[in-house]
Amino acid sequence: MRFAVGLFGLFWAVFKAAVTAQLGNEKMLSGAVHSRMQPQRRSQLEASQPQAFHQEKQTFSEPLTWRYPNPPAEEEPRFPPNYEIKVPTPADSVNVLCGENTVRVEAKKDLMGIGKPVLASDVTLGGCTATGEDSEAQVLIFESELHGCGSQLQMFEDTFIYMFTLFYTPSPLGDGSITRGRELSINIQCHYQRKHAVSSGQLKPEWISYIDGKEAEDSLSLSLQLMSDDWQFPRPVPEFLLGDMMKFEASVKQLHHPPLRVNVDSCVATVVPNADAIPRYGFLFNSGCLFDSKLTGSSSRFLPRTHDDKLQFEVEAFRFEQDEGGMLYISCSLRAVAATAPISATDKACSFSNGWREASGNHRACSCCDTDCGQADGIISKTGRFLKVKILISGELFKTAVGLK
Repeated sequence: MRFAVGLFGLFWAVFKAAVTAQLGNEKMLSGAVHSRMQPQRRSQLEASQPQAFHQEKQTFSEPLTWRYPNPPAEEEPRFPPNYEIKVPTPADSVNVLCGENTVRVEAKKDLMGIGKPVLASDVTLGGCTATGEDSEAQVLIFESELHGCGSQLQMFEDTFIYMFTLFYTPSPLGDGSITRGRELSINIQCHYQRKHAVSSGQLKPEWISYIDGKEAEDSLSLSLQLMSDDWQFPRPVPEFLLGDMMKFEASVKQLHHPPLRVNVDSCVATVVPNADAIPRYGFLFNSGCLFDSKLTGSSSRFLPRTHDDKLQFEVEAFRFEQDEGGMLYISCSLRAVAATAPISATDKACSFSNGWREASGNHRACSCCDTDCGQADGIISKTGRFLKVKILISGELFKTAVGLK
């Protein structure tokens, strides 16, 4: 046992001495390598230090001549020779057949003549939808009695006219915010003679009572028309610029009556031929009070009355704010009374200019204009037809036209 312990101790001493010698050799080798690398690192550090240098200011013997370049000159626009903007040509898209008691209107679905059909639901005759459709010919058919579909009757001495309006109102597209067309209104007229020459037995005369003949004798011929700037002739084109004065003349034909005096009770303007449509602007009401000058500060007024059977007034041109077409339909209510009847609260023609003034000089009759003048009783009355007026903006040159057959 003692021999084994001694042998182990001897072995451990030899092992420890070998390990110590090995560690000593490695330390000496590391120190030698460090001593050899030290000068090389010093030279690298010295080389990395920046060298001092001397900078001289550069000078020029001549001044600089460079300037910022000018923008290129604008070229004059060049156009093709004999260039003209194309004006839309009337589209032959509506046919009208006037019968004895009815009217038949045929409208092509290509209403604008541009090769794009419209929706049948977007086209109406005075608010009436199509009664039929020719799918092969792509034609919408409207049939109505002469007194139906919003027709207006206009009487003249030798003729009478039934007037209809064909409306096109394009439906909104997509989310309802855009359209590919604009609203159109096409006037349609059916003319008939009031007098016929009977030269054969084809017509059977009808007996007319004395009362019917007396009522026909008592009928009136009232009219309202636009006049030229000098009031001498009817205005040939119902177009005005904003700021122009629209000149109106109301008149009554005496016929078999004693002398009469014509009055204008009321006037209203709309964008469609319907006096109850919205928007609407009543510029004359309350039994003959012209309110436009008081409401808007315009120069609208009645002219002094010089003849009992005529009454002239002028209204400064206007247009509705949200309407881009500039089309106005003006309807006035006209009345005729005996010329010997006194000027009164219900039979007057009043304008506002620093107070109310009456066209015949009886200004006291205008005292009720700001309250309620009431309605006249026991007088002859008639509602005037629609006058179609186009209000242009300065510079507006082109219009869309639709032809009729």
